[in-house]
Amino acid sequence: MKILMFGRGAIATIYGWVLERAGHDVEFYVRPGRAATYGDAVDLDLLDTRRRVWGQRVVAKWPVRFREALEPDHDFDLIVLSVSHHRLAEATAFLAPRVGHATVLVFGNIWTEPPAAIGDLPVDRIAWGFPQAGGGFGADGVLRGALLPSVIFGTLGRPPTDRERAVRQAFCKAGLRLKERPDFRGWLWVHFASDAGLLSQGLRLGSLSKLAGSRRDLREGLLAGRELLPLLQARGLDLRRHRGGVLLFRAPTWLTAPALAWLTAHVALARVSLAAHSDPDAEEPREICRDTLAEARRLGISVPRLEAAEPHFAREGTGRV
Repeated sequence: MKILMFGRGAIATIYGWVLERAGHDVEFYVRPGRAATYGDAVDLDLLDTRRRVWGQRVVAKWPVRFREALEPDHDFDLIVLSVSHHRLAEATAFLAPRVGHATVLVFGNIWTEPPAAIGDLPVDRIAWGFPQAGGGFGADGVLRGALLPSVIFGTLGRPPTDRERAVRQAFCKAGLRLKERPDFRGWLWVHFASDAGLLSQGLRLGSLSKLAGSRRDLREGLLAGRELLPLLQARGLDLRRHRGGVLLFRAPTWLTAPALAWLTAHVALARVSLAAHSDPDAEEPREICRDTLAEARRLGISVPRLEAAEPHFAREGTGRV
């Protein structure tokens, strides 16, 4: 399969590496002028858990191919669209007239209605998924992160199409287990709210990485997530269909907070996942918190912990989201 990764973010790079190693032909689309800045290789330092429970460290210089133009008559089979949720509208507007014959895998956070989030992209060309990896580029240019053994796929109330099954097969060929979420819209919203709860406390500390090993701060993150459950219900979600996704926030924090603190302090996968999110200037965590708080205010839902953290993610000079 010929695959185009849209952008050279951490998720696109990790899964681009995984897919190429599985035999797929992988390229990256980047903005004009960026290819020269990025160079012809990526330095990787990853914890890969596909075959070993505790993971295998991969340190490598991976040669990559960039392109700075995308014509409508391209021959890509799949375009993997993994961008920050607040950049999704810009990305879909660019891709809509350039889809060609490709399937587009929307592969990341969404807080709006999914059909609205894809803009003018043709609905019959869309596959829905969510990465199970994380990481970030350090000041030295090295991508440090972790790859879980599974990846999430979902649909919006119907069986997967032939295009969607072909995308799943590509990831399966790369040694990843597939997890299906039939109510993918609800799953995405639960995940987004979960992120907002933990990210709000990470931003309060300066970065998500500082939550690692901190029982008190992790407890505050869990409680912030719990306060967001009524918001999900106000948006029309039946949380009974997402018991697994909300269990961490409903369970007693005297049990969950110490367990998370121990995991993030002693288990390499959990520690690497948080440590990779150390950029204090990253905009996506702030955008997630802003959009979540704005929706809570619109629906009249009380979210005191998220509001208390607002000074750490409010837009500069406004004091508001």
